[in-house]
Amino acid sequence: MYSVSNKGREEFRWDPFFQEGSFAIGGHYGVFSTSLQPGRSGFLMLDNRDIYPVSLPYLDKGDLVFPEQFVMAAKNAFTRSIEEDSSHYRIAAIIIDPGHGGKDPGAIGNVVINGRQTKIIEKDIALKASKILRDQLVRAYPDKRILMTRESDITMKLEERTVIANSVPIRKNEAIIYISMHANYVSDKRTRGFEVWHLNPEYRRTLLDDSYFSDSPELRKIMNTLTEEAFMAESIKIAQSILDSLKTTMGRSMPSRGLKAEEWFVVRRSNMPAVLVELGFVSNKDDAVLMTTDEHLRKLVTAVYNGIADFITVFEYSGGFIASR
Repeated sequence: MYSVSNKGREEFRWDPFFQEGSFAIGGHYGVFSTSLQPGRSGFLMLDNRDIYPVSLPYLDKGDLVFPEQFVMAAKNAFTRSIEEDSSHYRIAAIIIDPGHGGKDPGAIGNVVINGRQTKIIEKDIALKASKILRDQLVRAYPDKRILMTRESDITMKLEERTVIANSVPIRKNEAIIYISMHANYVSDKRTRGFEVWHLNPEYRRTLLDDSYFSDSPELRKIMNTLTEEAFMAESIKIAQSILDSLKTTMGRSMPSRGLKAEEWFVVRRSNMPAVLVELGFVSNKDDAVLMTTDEHLRKLVTAVYNGIADFITVFEYSGGFIASR
């Protein structure tokens, strides 16, 4: 694998074994095949969506040669997409927050699985599920930043998690969504099921600081209210989309406990649409088996992924539910 980068947003990769290459330019991602001889026709695919006919790059004495037609087609394709960025509203980043970690284990369940007493720890489930979700999103959206608040078993303060999310730079036509992954616990071991939480609609945040409309505090207050209402509506849409997908995917193997509203710290302090997913109960044997079995956990996480993907599709094709801020 050969890779060239200018340490910015531009990158070129070529895999001589698979005879495949890719470009990353200005937040867009193009892939193409190569040929062993000149004159072969093929395609350049941009952002897993747009296809352009090209004369394929080919090998000449070990060097990769790019026909002029390919260079011009790639240049025009990337230029067009980058120019369209300024007018199309899009999800630019997805923050995945694995709950708890390190010295904070989260919920701990002790259930009997296959005749053995087994300890189920929320922080472990949250991290494993988050990594599966991250990998699925990275494969599906190479043009988006997929970030995790933690990637190992470390202790993180709640404030640190939201600082990471709120510090991601975006353009005026871009948005971020925040997904916090958890597992549940109650003393009644019969209780089970998944649920998705969003912020209480009655709660109000200060999303716009004094730099916005500095000469008009009243206008800033109005715009803050509009932005808050938009974020709230989008959070509920994300939560509903994930819940619907979980219900469809899990069927009768795990019950739905519905949408719920609460003022969780990471949800209320994230200046973006945010939801918290409870995958199941570590205190319930049936849920614990599903969350600790690789096949079933992947099925659960895939349902979460599908819900996020459905939201992104509607959001981006509609031009975004909220105006640029």
